[in-house]
Amino acid sequence: MKQKTATTLMSIAMGALLLVACKPTANDAQLQKENLTQFVDQRIGAAGHGHVFMGADVPYGFVQLGPTSIPESWDWCSGYNVRDTTCIGFSHTHLSGTGIGDLADITLMPVVGDDVIPGRGTEEAPYSGQASMFTHANESYAPGYYHVFLDRYKVDVSLTATNRTGLHQYVYPKGATSTGVILDLQNGTCWDEATATGVVPVDAETFKGFRNSKGWADNQQLSFAIKFNKPVIKTTLYDEHGQVVSAKQTKVDVRFARFDFDLTDNKELLVKVGLSPVDGDHALTSIKEELPDWSFDKVREDALQAWNKELARIQVASKDTATLKIFYTAMYHTMIAPSVFMDSDGSYRGADGKVYKDTSFVNYTTFSLWDTYRALNPMMTIVHPERVNDIVNTMLHIYEQQGKLPVWHLMGCETNCMVGNPAINVIADAMLKGFKGFDYDLAYKAMTTSSMLDERELDLLKKYGYIPSDLGSESIGNDMEYAIADGSVAKIAKMMGDQKSADYFTTRSHSYRHYFDPETHFVRGRFADGSWRTPFDPFFASHRDCDYVEGNAYQYSWLVPHDLDGLVELFGGRKETLAKLDSLFTASPKLQKGASSDMTGLIGQYVHGNEPSHHILYFYTLLNEPWKGADKLREVYSTLYTTEADGLAGNEDVGQMSAWYILSSMGLYQVDPAGGDYIFGSPLLDEASIKLPGDKTFVIKAENNSATNKYIQSITLNGKDYTQAGISYENIMKGGELVFHMGDKAISWIK
Repeated sequence: MKQKTATTLMSIAMGALLLVACKPTANDAQLQKENLTQFVDQRIGAAGHGHVFMGADVPYGFVQLGPTSIPESWDWCSGYNVRDTTCIGFSHTHLSGTGIGDLADITLMPVVGDDVIPGRGTEEAPYSGQASMFTHANESYAPGYYHVFLDRYKVDVSLTATNRTGLHQYVYPKGATSTGVILDLQNGTCWDEATATGVVPVDAETFKGFRNSKGWADNQQLSFAIKFNKPVIKTTLYDEHGQVVSAKQTKVDVRFARFDFDLTDNKELLVKVGLSPVDGDHALTSIKEELPDWSFDKVREDALQAWNKELARIQVASKDTATLKIFYTAMYHTMIAPSVFMDSDGSYRGADGKVYKDTSFVNYTTFSLWDTYRALNPMMTIVHPERVNDIVNTMLHIYEQQGKLPVWHLMGCETNCMVGNPAINVIADAMLKGFKGFDYDLAYKAMTTSSMLDERELDLLKKYGYIPSDLGSESIGNDMEYAIADGSVAKIAKMMGDQKSADYFTTRSHSYRHYFDPETHFVRGRFADGSWRTPFDPFFASHRDCDYVEGNAYQYSWLVPHDLDGLVELFGGRKETLAKLDSLFTASPKLQKGASSDMTGLIGQYVHGNEPSHHILYFYTLLNEPWKGADKLREVYSTLYTTEADGLAGNEDVGQMSAWYILSSMGLYQVDPAGGDYIFGSPLLDEASIKLPGDKTFVIKAENNSATNKYIQSITLNGKDYTQAGISYENIMKGGELVFHMGDKAISWIK
């Protein structure tokens, strides 16, 4: 490839160095477009338990436009799995990497023939509904684009998107008659049920409507507008059973609509779809603002450029093209959500179901906080700091609307999924890092109020000082997550000058110590009278039927990222702690019958496929035996992240699995989720350049890096010797150069 400037990406043959420019110029825009998105493969994680979204979107966009299949099992949470070749249509919202399914709202399906009966069909007989088969050989995709050929109808489908809109391009077969599009308001993905739907005409090319549903989000309200580039010559409405209904019947009875077209002169049909959390008029405004013309190629190109701009925030070098592919696909996955959840005029639907209008911030949704507080949110403070204030403000508005901070928030609805108070960690982290775009007094009030409620086992925690295992469900999982959040509240209380509360929450942050059994050196179920749960088996991890959450005593004994010193004291000292930590990786990787399906990616009893383990490898650095962590980190990189469709060890979990890889492959990871340092591990990348505000960069280099030279020998920061275990956020954001000098000797640089 011809080099244009000294900072241009150079692509040499596979196995040679691939270097992406630290400061790309305007003249390099075309070269960037060709050489960043090519490393993104949305198919990674679309098999196994990855549950990732497949389709067209833009970074953090409201719309995720892609195929939805007939769901077969849990692995269809996103509406797509590469094992499947059925499609019921193309939906405008999807989740990515979750452990529960929902959304797949506002589905369109191009059809040919008068005999198509709207509906999902079945796995055994997909053509009993509107579904079509397809082959993956006739499927293509890139960031912001998706294409497939539908075997049943012989229709070529191409999709692209903007923030709040989707653009469809359907090419029907020559000579086809009875060409139409089915609007499916009945079907979503797993666990989703339509409760009220409607569609009304605006003119011959334009329609508005809504879809209300319940599922994981128990009261989702979504509005839409549709505009065709051809007039509709016939509209047919159907009920939930696929029976024709009269247009005079109440609109909530309409679950499907079929729009027919005369495409004799032109077999190509274009369809614009806008979404709004408020009403159809706002959705129509989104179409007018974001899709003013009918140029599919232009919209596709704009989406591609949007992804290139965001991917360029971290520009990396590696001798291995597979590593680049995994890295940039991971970056892509971290920017699907949180997603914008408001109209361009600031209107959105709040957590109380009311409509608000506020242009002072951008409202977001899809907060998988139990997962993302560990790596994704700390990564965003570096890579996307301009979004942090909006995310925190969204959480504070949710607090004001529902009386507590979000737990797992989806489309304006609180799902209360998972345990703890994870939003506290995210907000505390932002405060401790000096973000100023929100009300600190309100933030502190939201933290303390959410921590002192009487719901979700907090009443037991306040009464006993821990959650007794005979009184509360999943007691240890609940308690230890609360302890992490309480440690975050304690730091903010001290910052705010509230020493009494700081002392109280510090004590509560140590509640995990009640479960520590000095005989077994595991955290173990404990009853209200102080007795232990007996018998005790550290391997026991029955899903929702034990004291842990998606784990067992092996993993949860290390879920103390905020208080390693306290944990070391319980174990009896550093030497004893290290011996116990070693045993985690040498234990049998067995899982008993009934164990959570989320427990995947095992190295011994270390479970990388689920989030409670994600910080553990960095304890080796903090305990001053970093070479042991390096060994295991390299094993994780090489075995649990691949370029295959099942290339993720577990659910993507809305970006957390990928964020762990992004940070770790650069050589660092934030262990303490609230304002903690980024601890060093074993950099996989030869170089990474992070674009920072103020036209600054933070460059991380790994000199003499290889599969054998995986151990850090020494470190320099801006040319000076550096002997600490990690680096502060403040030092990263100043910009500069961090150099890891790598070698094959298992030593420690820490002094």
